[in-house]
Amino acid sequence: MIDAVGKALSELFLPPVRHVLVKSVALALLLIVIFGIALQRVLIALAEHGANWAEQSIGYASHGAWAALALVLSVMTGLGVITGAVFLMPAVTAFVGSFFVDDVADAIERQDYPADRPGKALALYLALGEGIRFALLSIAVYLGALPLVLLAGAGFAIMLFANAYLLGREYFELAAMRFHTPREARRLRKHNAVAVFLAGLVIAVFVSIPVVNLATPIFAMILMVHMHKRLAGARTE
Repeated sequence: MIDAVGKALSELFLPPVRHVLVKSVALALLLIVIFGIALQRVLIALAEHGANWAEQSIGYASHGAWAALALVLSVMTGLGVITGAVFLMPAVTAFVGSFFVDDVADAIERQDYPADRPGKALALYLALGEGIRFALLSIAVYLGALPLVLLAGAGFAIMLFANAYLLGREYFELAAMRFHTPREARRLRKHNAVAVFLAGLVIAVFVSIPVVNLATPIFAMILMVHMHKRLAGARTE
């Protein structure tokens, strides 16, 4: 697995992969910015409305005090949106990556396994469906772990291991489904559950690094192409 991780890191900047990486990062940033702006405006409007309502209903403080409270809430909302964007990065990158995983896999298979039978690109609806499913699972995991993060540091460990399982499962099956049916891909993943989880743990660490995590779907797909080749062996040749 160490060899596969080293290859995945070095091959991020191969010319054909670099082209896909730029598109993936640009689209992920665009979605995050749009989401952040829209959410911030909604929350700021709610904060101002709440302050105005409190001023008219309670009226114990001056207008300036309520305006200052609205400003503080707006700033806190902005920080919350930024924090939320960081926490939701795996979901965003997974959705974006679903558009590009086959381009990455094709490039790596041609580069490192030219003598093997090439994989078959996933149908767009299947790749997109996998991306949406994983994005929703990521959001559910983060929402479930967030109270534990706020109360104790255990939440970070929970999210790390949950991400390791989810990321390993998602990207290994995407790589495997280029050669197998979805059912066979799941069976192969379960048969190699420990190796897939450890590879997922590497991806989970990668996705926890700010800015770098924008490249998560590309790195993860390269890694899992190599892992699948090693674990499936002759069945893909």
